[in-house]
Amino acid sequence: MDEIYFQNKPIFITIHAIKRARQRNIAYPDQVYNVLKTGKTERFGKNGIKFIKKSKSSSIICIGEDTSQVIIIKTIERGN
Repeated sequence: MDEIYFQNKPIFITIHAIKRARQRNIAYPDQVYNVLKTGKTERFGKNGIKFIKKSKSSSIICIGEDTSQVIIIKTIERGN
């Protein structure tokens, strides 16, 4: 797979996030990469970042941490 960048920072996905995506029946890597490339971003807290992609049936949310050099996706969940 190609590397994904956001604001010139590489995005890394943790093993925990991959496990949660599979547990919640989210297609990894297809849907997750689509969310990271085309989803809306939302910042929270000091270093938190969310990538959100909404569809008719539900939404997929990738939650991570924005450090000075990389973005680390820590978990993936379904929204309403």
